[in-house]
Amino acid sequence: MSALKQSKIKCVLAGAATGIVNGFFGGGGGMILIPLLICWIGLEERRAFATCVCIILPLCVVSSCIYFFRSPLNFADAWPYLLGGLAGGIIAGQTFQKVPTAVLRKALALLIIYGGARSLFWS
Repeated sequence: MSALKQSKIKCVLAGAATGIVNGFFGGGGGMILIPLLICWIGLEERRAFATCVCIILPLCVVSSCIYFFRSPLNFADAWPYLLGGLAGGIIAGQTFQKVPTAVLRKALALLIIYGGARSLFWS
């Protein structure tokens, strides 16, 4: 199998894994996508973080639509989080280039550990 075809297969598999996680849990696909983009696809870390944001947005839109049509979804409850998320996204987007890659990597690792521990022990 050619390297290009093998790379495309890896990209599709990474995308599928991300979509599955995002769909099952309503988010979190980026936590597995970033390591896959770096280790499996070979993207530079900063580019992997930015690429992940571009991939996650449409996946979240698709998941949101499915949840909207299959279960009750109260947009009034979601607005404060959406507004806060937009503000956080703008701040992060403006400071992204200024944050060292090592700090981004450690912050992501801590977030994954925190999420995992919270799911295991505080559910």
